Amino acid sequence: MKPLKTDDAPDLNRSAIARYIQLASLFRRRIESGQWPVGQQIPTVDELAEEVGVARATIRQALDELAKDQLIERFRAKGTFVRKRPEVQEWCEVATDWSGLLMPRENAVIQTLSEERGMQPLHVMHPVGTLAPSYQRMRRLHSRNGTPYYLSDLYIDERLAGKISKKDFQTKPALKLIADIPGIRIKDARQTLTIATADVETAKLLDISLNAPVAIVHRTVVDRDGCLVFIGEGQYRGDTLRIDMKLK
Repeated sequence: MKPLKTDDAPDLNRSAIARYIQLASLFRRRIESGQWPVGQQIPTVDELAEEVGVARATIRQALDELAKDQLIERFRAKGTFVRKRPEVQEWCEVATDWSGLLMPRENAVIQTLSEERGMQPLHVMHPVGTLAPSYQRMRRLHSRNGTPYYLSDLYIDERLAGKISKKDFQTKPALKLIADIPGIRIKDARQTLTIATADVETAKLLDISLNAPVAIVHRTVVDRDGCLVFIGEGQYRGDTLRIDMKLK
């Protein structure tokens, strides 16, 4: 019998994300939207497996993810019921203009995980300037209300990094660090966002599942002399990311 293809069912064969994670996201959306109301019994494992065309073991893995979040509750001989809706998500808005990227996140806490000097970036997404003689490399973890949402790797021209205070490194977003350096003039700045999946290290630091969706952001800043004074790569948790753009 050919599996039933529902409107919201993902194409599980065209993604690098593990099937059970895709299904956990699908089922979570059904609870969030009210398609599976609180207190209602959800379809059986066999029914869900037939609907989306996967093994029962994969369905059980997906439901295990919902159970970890206490969204569902299983009762022997009775079935599985929706326990509660997902908590209201704290969105992290990624700005698409320079001024927006300089604004700090409300209630954000920035932790420096590592710091190295005399470094050179291995990759530059935007070849719009010349490299500085050396860079200060920093890895920072951004959290809000105890939940990590952004992991960043920064390369700052070492001639400028010494002008940034320790307090600023702990409180300011990356581009704000550069913009506030006395006497600096920005000639060009670029940003590129791509979608990927979390590797082992990223998943651990952002407290998400392996292969969960992440948004990778590359940013570069060039000063008036054409020097790449800042090169950054960051990874946002996919379940907290939101991009708003005014179209007209």
